[in-house]
Amino acid sequence: MQEAPRPPSAGDLDDDTLAFVRRVFGYARAGEAGELATLLCQGLPPNLRNERGDSLLMLACYHGHHDAAKVLLEHGADPAIMNDAGQAPLHGAAFKGDLQIATLLLEHGAQVDAAGPNGKTALMFAAMFNRTDIAQLLLARGADPFRLDADGNSMLDAARKMGAADTMELLAAVTNER
Repeated sequence: MQEAPRPPSAGDLDDDTLAFVRRVFGYARAGEAGELATLLCQGLPPNLRNERGDSLLMLACYHGHHDAAKVLLEHGADPAIMNDAGQAPLHGAAFKGDLQIATLLLEHGAQVDAAGPNGKTALMFAAMFNRTDIAQLLLARGADPFRLDADGNSMLDAARKMGAADTMELLAAVTNER
């Protein structure tokens, strides 16, 4: 069995390569869809990740750049890639409350109930941060309102803990709890 090649560390790269990589991640953070499209058409890997495991798609989504996220997805970016914190782009969209990005991700194959090692799903993030429109979208797309995180907490527990009254009410109605 052959060992997978080790990705280069920052110390392995020359200054020009490091500057290029920083520029690419800057394009994702800034929503430079045209720049990203050009580079992707020239062969830039769509699932490039930074030192924290954030993909270009994660950065575009987290910063609310719909057009950049769409370009990345259309060039094969994987919406299921989680960063080192165990979060996928859909988690970031739920945290930020970006309904347009959450919808885009779901339309491009994001798994509605994907969870990292802590067991938290995008619906849990929506519940915790009182993002009712995102919670409603995720529920409509099949998110499980009864799912528990790795500590055994429900979404309703998470909403209660964070004082997220609107999502507490929504989830209580969906799960018939009070």
